[in-house]
Amino acid sequence: LNCTVKLFYDQKFNWCDPSIEWSKDGHVITNGSKYTCSEETRFNNNASEKFLSSLLNVSVADAGDYGIFSCLIRKESATFALQRENDASHMPAVLGAVLVLFALLLAGLLYVKCRLDLQLWYRNKYGEFEVNDGKLYDAYVSYVSADDDRKFVNFILKPHLENRYGYKLHLDDRDILPGSEPSAELIMNISRCRRLIVVLSKAYLEQEWCRLNFREALWQLLDLSRRPIFVMFESQYRELSHPAIQLLKAQRKSITLLLWTSTSMTPSSEFWKELRLLLPRKVHQRCVMADPQTRLQDDKDPMLILNPDYLDCRSDPDPEGDLESSQWKKNRTAPLDARCHIHFVCLGRHSLCRIQHVDK
Repeated sequence: LNCTVKLFYDQKFNWCDPSIEWSKDGHVITNGSKYTCSEETRFNNNASEKFLSSLLNVSVADAGDYGIFSCLIRKESATFALQRENDASHMPAVLGAVLVLFALLLAGLLYVKCRLDLQLWYRNKYGEFEVNDGKLYDAYVSYVSADDDRKFVNFILKPHLENRYGYKLHLDDRDILPGSEPSAELIMNISRCRRLIVVLSKAYLEQEWCRLNFREALWQLLDLSRRPIFVMFESQYRELSHPAIQLLKAQRKSITLLLWTSTSMTPSSEFWKELRLLLPRKVHQRCVMADPQTRLQDDKDPMLILNPDYLDCRSDPDPEGDLESSQWKKNRTAPLDARCHIHFVCLGRHSLCRIQHVDK
């Protein structure tokens, strides 16, 4: 620590030359093992000013060597604060890295968990509609007429896709390729559908054409449909060692293989989300539920309309028409503007009513 003092100097008062004293935390410092002090004196050119410098060397060994140092001369003092330099801490960097890693892991988990939902939202928001393409059905479903397969298609797959999401399916339980070449009917049916779904069960693979020429049939299906969808039951997929399964695994880039698991029954399962992503984007139309006969009348039953014209019981404006008999004319006593009491009973909201009227 360097303390330099400028003093006005006069040789007449040389005998009272002051000196610099050092103190630490209010205690006077003397030369020792920890502190050494050296002084230097200089004058200006005309010896009118004197510069007195004192250099205090501090040997820092522990925390007790730090503190407040002061140099004193006469009634003036200067203060120095000697404190430990803050060590470079890696804690902020470590915390930042941990937070970034946690954010990445959270984003990864959210993507894995919500990946299909995000893709469905994006497809339904910005995807292209497959309309005006001459197709009559959204998917052609090929399955075998076995009990389990028929129940799966008719009671699970078809109701879920058609009733819940509005898709239109064409079901076919016949051999999709009974011969070496696809029939004209098969080509026509598949050409009317936007997608091809094959329920590839154990019973399906036991068909003759699957055992003999599944490879050739797969190439023909790839020519007929864009990226066909094969649905397999997980239990059968793990147990079967059919060559067709190995072929489908090798053709992952050309086909899509979906597994029906024990958790696929719920509407929010990944199976339905993946299947919906593979199917065309649907045009959501507002569904108007009403009786076809009354839809144009704001869903009002004609029999319940107040004051309908066909319930007007006023007398015939032309009583002398062909149906008017002279005997009825003589016996008629009711005025021409008579009204009727209407009695009718309706059995339902849109059912017809029996109408009886009595002239007054």
